[in-house]
Amino acid sequence: MNRNAWNHFKVITRHKWEVMKNCFRMGLYKQGLLHDLSKYSPAEFKMGVVYFQGNRSPNAAEREEKGYSTAWMHHKGRNKHHFEYWTDVSKDKSCLAGVKMPPRYLAEMFADRVAASKIYKGKNYTDAASLEYLKKSKDYTLMHPVTYRQLLFLLTMLAEKGESKTFRYIRKNILQNSEKSKKTEKTRKFTRNH
Repeated sequence: MNRNAWNHFKVITRHKWEVMKNCFRMGLYKQGLLHDLSKYSPAEFKMGVVYFQGNRSPNAAEREEKGYSTAWMHHKGRNKHHFEYWTDVSKDKSCLAGVKMPPRYLAEMFADRVAASKIYKGKNYTDAASLEYLKKSKDYTLMHPVTYRQLLFLLTMLAEKGESKTFRYIRKNILQNSEKSKKTEKTRKFTRNH
C-alpha cells in the first residue's frame, strides 16, 4: 500500500471514529456505526488517495484541479448527514433549493463537522472551529434556512458552552422531542383511521 493510501485510510478512519463517539453521545448508535462507510468505496477512496494532503479534504483539491469532485458527488448522494443530500428542484421549478433536514441527520451533521474540525485543525482545534467554518461557507450554501439556523444555534452553543452541554442538549431537546412528536403523530393517525 502506498504512503498516501495508508495516510488517507488513517485519516478517514480516525474521522469515522470521532463521529461515531459523537453520535453515541447523542444516542444515534446505528448512524455512528454506519457513518461515512462510502469513503471506503473505490469511487471515493481512490480519489482520496490521489488528492490526499492531510490538512484538508481531498475533495477540495480534486475540485480545484477539475472544477468538480467525483468523490464528493458520490459521497453526498449516499450520506444523509450532508445538507447537499437534502436538495431538490424548488416548488416553482426555477432552481435547486434546500430541504429541511430531519433532526437525526442534523445531529449527525453536527457530529461530523465537529469531528472534521478536530481532524483537520489538530492541536489548533477549538470549540469555535466548526462555527467559523460554517460562517465562511455561508455564501454558497444550498442549506434550507431552518436547517442553517438550527446548525448555527448548535455550533454557537458548542463555541460558548462546550461539547458536554451541547451534545446533551441535542439528545434531550432535539432528538428525544423528535421521537415524541413521531409517536404522537402515529397515535393521531391510528385514532383517526380506527
